Amino acid sequence: MLRRRLNRLLGRVENRVESRTIYVGHRSSSTNEAIIPPKFCDNRIVSSKYTVWNFLPKNLFEQFRRIANFYFLIIFLVQVIVDTPTSPVTSGLPLFFVITVTAIKQGYEDWLRHKADNEVNKFPVTVLEEGRRIQKDSEKIKVGDVVEVKEDETFPCDLILLQSSRDDDTCFVTTASLDGESNHKTHYTVPDTEKDLETLNATIECEQPQPDLYKFVGIMNIDGHDQESAARSLGPENLLLKGATLKNTQKICGVAIYTGMETKMALNYQGKSQKRSAVEKSINAFLLVYLCILVSKALVCTTLKYVWQNKPGQDEPWYNEKTQREKDTNLYLKMFTDFLSFMVLFNFIIPVSMYVTVEMQKFLGSFFITWDKDFFDPEIKEGALVNTSDLNEELGQVEYVFTDKTGTLTQNNMEFIECCIDGFQYKYPDASSELDGFCVTDGPVNKVQDKAGREKEELFLRALCLCHTVQVKESTEQGQGQEDGLMDQVDGEVLHPLREQRGFIASSPDEVALVKGAMRFGFTFLGLESKNMKILTRNNDIETYELLHVLNFDPVRRRMSVIVRSKSGDTLLFCKGADSSIFPRVKQEEVERIRMNVERNATEGYRTLCVACKYLSAEDYAQADAGLREARLALQDREAKLMAVYNQVETGMSLIGATAVEDRLQEEAAETMEALQGAGIKVWVLTGDKMETAKSTCYACRLFQRSTELLELTVRTLEDGGRKREERLHELLLEYHRKAVQDAPPIKAGVTRTWSSANQDYGFIIDGATLSMVLNAFSESNSSSYKNLFLQICQNCTSVLCCRMAPLQKAQIVKMVKNSKGSPITLSIGDGANDVSMILEAHVGIGIKGKEGRQAVRNSDYAIPKLKHLKKLLLAHGHLYYVRIAHLVQYFFYKNLCFILPQFLYQFFCGYSQQPLYDAAYLTMYNICFTSMPILAYSLLEQHICIEVLLDNATLYREIAKNGMLQWRPFLYWTLLGVFHGLLFFFGVRYLFSNPALQDNGQVFGNWSYGTIVFTVLVFTVTLKLALDTRHWTWINHFVIWGSLLFYVFFSFFWGGIIWPFLKQQRLYFVFANMLSSVSAWLVIILLILLSLLPEILLVVFRKPRGPHARQKKPVQSNVGGHQSPRSSARPLLMRTFSDESNTVI
Repeated sequence: MLRRRLNRLLGRVENRVESRTIYVGHRSSSTNEAIIPPKFCDNRIVSSKYTVWNFLPKNLFEQFRRIANFYFLIIFLVQVIVDTPTSPVTSGLPLFFVITVTAIKQGYEDWLRHKADNEVNKFPVTVLEEGRRIQKDSEKIKVGDVVEVKEDETFPCDLILLQSSRDDDTCFVTTASLDGESNHKTHYTVPDTEKDLETLNATIECEQPQPDLYKFVGIMNIDGHDQESAARSLGPENLLLKGATLKNTQKICGVAIYTGMETKMALNYQGKSQKRSAVEKSINAFLLVYLCILVSKALVCTTLKYVWQNKPGQDEPWYNEKTQREKDTNLYLKMFTDFLSFMVLFNFIIPVSMYVTVEMQKFLGSFFITWDKDFFDPEIKEGALVNTSDLNEELGQVEYVFTDKTGTLTQNNMEFIECCIDGFQYKYPDASSELDGFCVTDGPVNKVQDKAGREKEELFLRALCLCHTVQVKESTEQGQGQEDGLMDQVDGEVLHPLREQRGFIASSPDEVALVKGAMRFGFTFLGLESKNMKILTRNNDIETYELLHVLNFDPVRRRMSVIVRSKSGDTLLFCKGADSSIFPRVKQEEVERIRMNVERNATEGYRTLCVACKYLSAEDYAQADAGLREARLALQDREAKLMAVYNQVETGMSLIGATAVEDRLQEEAAETMEALQGAGIKVWVLTGDKMETAKSTCYACRLFQRSTELLELTVRTLEDGGRKREERLHELLLEYHRKAVQDAPPIKAGVTRTWSSANQDYGFIIDGATLSMVLNAFSESNSSSYKNLFLQICQNCTSVLCCRMAPLQKAQIVKMVKNSKGSPITLSIGDGANDVSMILEAHVGIGIKGKEGRQAVRNSDYAIPKLKHLKKLLLAHGHLYYVRIAHLVQYFFYKNLCFILPQFLYQFFCGYSQQPLYDAAYLTMYNICFTSMPILAYSLLEQHICIEVLLDNATLYREIAKNGMLQWRPFLYWTLLGVFHGLLFFFGVRYLFSNPALQDNGQVFGNWSYGTIVFTVLVFTVTLKLALDTRHWTWINHFVIWGSLLFYVFFSFFWGGIIWPFLKQQRLYFVFANMLSSVSAWLVIILLILLSLLPEILLVVFRKPRGPHARQKKPVQSNVGGHQSPRSSARPLLMRTFSDESNTVI
């Protein structure tokens, strides 16, 4: 691994062979030859970021890459080295606090990753060595080891299946942690391997590790005792992937071929990088502006200081002669130190306390998500979880949502709804459903009737019982049920006890649904034993069929078939698949009777399948059998040869009927998706599932409407043209681009979906194989062109469906959109380990606490129990978090500009001597105590629009899109407001001081009184400004706002009223009390506060006619029982915050 990284770093081309050779059990094929085992990586998994040795330097390096931390470090060093007006403690302590807290937080998170890695790496596994079973840690497995895995254990690495405890040499696995599918998949042992693995001499030649979960090519050469070696082809059906779980099989043995970070699961893992929010980037941009202001101030003061000192008598007045050392100091060095001193004096314009407050706001604000009772799920007895608090405000800026399908949009729980036999509808009644009448020809539906003829009904039900790859798992309760004489009553018929307590295992949930559907109507599949399929008819007769061949499902054919032989000797082919795949292969006069039902079911969002059959003569079967056997033994182009035989056999069939199966959506999934689209968010579905199932789910979730024109870019559409795939791909991309982009009417800003019938909505569908062609075209120029065309098409479609996606492809899609023009904010949501890569890649990753393990939850930024909770998380919490922190950031820059501008102006009146205007205590405590708590409370509790209105009106989310409240226009408004207030504070007080007698005894105020009056006006004005902006008042807001003002008054009296022994000089001794004894001081403080806030008050008054009407219109619509929401009638004075809020609520 290190060599590869060095090669990449130095730009060398790595010499990688295309295949690897593995010796099974580390045994050579020839006893005379000693093998030199090739070097492969070990089986350790590493997901951690730090080690004990590199944590401190690496973490400090990462933290000081942040411009703010680096800036405060420089300021701290300047204060230590140069004699500055303020103490180094004012910058050093807050910086140390921020760095330490962040390091502890990141260290703890990485310790958890180390802990998780050790659990995996130290897991005990059984390895067969020289006939003995040896227990080893998982990390010690080597390529070539023969590993034994028992039922319900996960595979420790990628294995080739050599031996199974099942009689039919198969095993069942679930790959929920890899591709999100919780169904059982069947894998096969390598043909003709010896039962005794100790004597097996074999070598495997296979491709190098690559991340595609669905592709694997290899050859296994088996050396016989008295004969030449036999080659057996290896495919995905022989490969057991790390992370998958063994099911319904006692144990298996397999040889390790990919280990550690070379397993397909590890190659699909996207490394965890530190995510930064758009608000943080805005803070950095504003910080640069204020840095420029700071440097400009320091340059102006330094320049004017030396201009002023060049005047006769100014440089060395008689009362302040220079020492000899000062005279000998280099002029340029003195100018530089003066510049640094001014920098430190004005440094408070960018306070480190803002970063501390932002961190506290994010950390404390995250608890509101955790405490939200609406996120609590009684089923799992858990609520929401926040893994990182750094991205709270990003929830209010999402433009693209990438969602998994299985377990996220759907429950992955298929249910048989109805079927159609020869044009007649058959619907099994639920006890809770009413039988609202079908058309007259349908007749009663309370039980199977001879509407289509008994023969056709039974043929259809036999097809459902035989055309599948379902396995039966007997329940332990079955025997007891039979002994107790339990009988079930369905539609007046007594069911056979064998129908009771039967579990089914299948690679697809719709297969189980169809088998259970047939069972409802009296035909029960009893299982497969030694290639014999048994079914129980409704007459309680057991029929046996010999399974001759299974023609597996694939996304191009979109159908699957079985060839069986009955006891009477008849050979039948049963086929089921999508209507577009079945209709062209059956007699056309049969199609019209079925088509109407299929289209109606599809309109209702059901998953439809058509069922057909064909009687094969002895000659037809012999030809098909020979063709299938020959194709399955082919080492090259095996898929193409099998496809040709499948297409040849599956012709001239008779259409029997169709089925409708419902994949139940998650609770409120459709409403959630509709709300997201109403909020201007584009939803993309990224799934490893088949296209038909995924498309049906998109219709059910209302992502695709019936009026939506679907643009399909899949392997099937590339095959249609009869030309090379590359040419067809280019042609389709150009055609779709013309439709969706060039010919489409311009879209208004902020609107992502046109609901009017005048404009055509487009939906885009692409599969994993075609996506690989788009992203990895033969030439770089084509690749870039294809990618741009693809992206433009997708961005102009209302929804996008990507099916048959490998986990890494999901991450590639997210990355491509994330890095596109405008850098839109992306969110990924999923519930399985196959979703981890896209969760880590997106700006915000959300895990669902589903049934498929907790990998997604552990790697996510936020975790919620159900998909429906995403609506409130984004539209309410995200919206409010963003508004709060945007106000916090703008307000902090504003109040510190007000704070430092009088200090800058004061230098023009004190000879640029770096004399502070404020006392050191005021300098230190302004941001820490006097003004920090009110804005922190505001940023945690403010609700400028009540939550009910935000949920009812998704369009409000659009108003804050594109980081709208932290753009340059509102930033300029706050900056100008700060300049206005700073000028008013300084010159207003200076006007007061133009009167020589301010006290009753005729004494005049000094410079510290001047600064204290300015500071008093400053503290009261910025605090009351925040009170004007507050709309949602709680007792906490009242406590911190009025409490902060009282604390300032109390502190000033206390600080200046006592002689402190630890202070060398006490500048404020009795200054505050003496100041308040002057009526003139009182008058100027009150007048300046009113003058400062007068524009704000007038602005609110002039907006009064428009504001309250807009504010109250929406809550009235969401009233329950006619009572108006208490928050809807906000005070007119509080109608605006820091931007045009009245527009926000329209």
